[in-house]
Amino acid sequence: MVTETDVRRALRGLEHEDASVRLRAALAVGTHPDAEFVGALIERSAVEPEFYVRDMLTWALTRHPAALTLPELLAEVRSERAQARSQALHTLSKLGDRAAWPVITPALLADADDEVARSAWRAAVVLVPDDERPELAAALAAQLGRGGRDVRLSLSRALVALGEVIMPALRAAATRPGPEARTHAIATERLLRDPDAGFESAVEEAKRIVALGGR
Repeated sequence: MVTETDVRRALRGLEHEDASVRLRAALAVGTHPDAEFVGALIERSAVEPEFYVRDMLTWALTRHPAALTLPELLAEVRSERAQARSQALHTLSKLGDRAAWPVITPALLADADDEVARSAWRAAVVLVPDDERPELAAALAAQLGRGGRDVRLSLSRALVALGEVIMPALRAAATRPGPEARTHAIATERLLRDPDAGFESAVEEAKRIVALGGR
C-alpha cells in the first residue's frame, strides 16, 4: 500500500534537479502505481528535459489504470506546450486504447512542431480503426517531403506500418510537382516492398528515378 509519505517522497523526487533521482522516482511510481501520481507524471512529462526520464515517465503512466490516465492524456494533447502534446501522444501510442483515436486530428498530423507531428503519426498508426486506414494514409502522405532525414524516416515508417492501403496515396504523391515529396513517396514504396532495404538506399534510388523523370 502506498502511504501519504510515499506519495510526498515520490512527488519531490520527480522534481529533483538530479536526473538520476527523477528517474528513480518515476521507476518507483510505476512500480507502486497510485491515483495520486497521475497528474504529477503527466505534468512532469511536459517539461522533463532528459529523454530517458521521459521514457520512464511514460512507462509509469502505462502502469496506471487507463480510466485514470486516458482523460488527462486526451486533455494534454490540446496543450499549447509542444512537449506536452508530443509526450501525451507518445503515451497514448503505448497505451494502445482506440478510444483515444478521435483526438488524432488532421491538425495534429500536420503540427508545425516536428516532434509533435512524429508522435501523432506513430500514435495514429496504433489507434486508427481499420475502416479509417485509407483516410489516414492520405493524411500522412500529405506530409511527404517534410523535414529532415529523421522526420522523413518517421513518416515512412508510419506509412509502411499501414500496409498496402498506402499505395494510392503514395502514387498520388509521386505525381506532385516538387521533387522532395516525389522522392519521399518513391522511397517509402521501396521500403514497403522491401522492408529490409535501408532508408538511405531507398532514398538514393528514389532520387535517381526522379532525376530520370520516372515514378
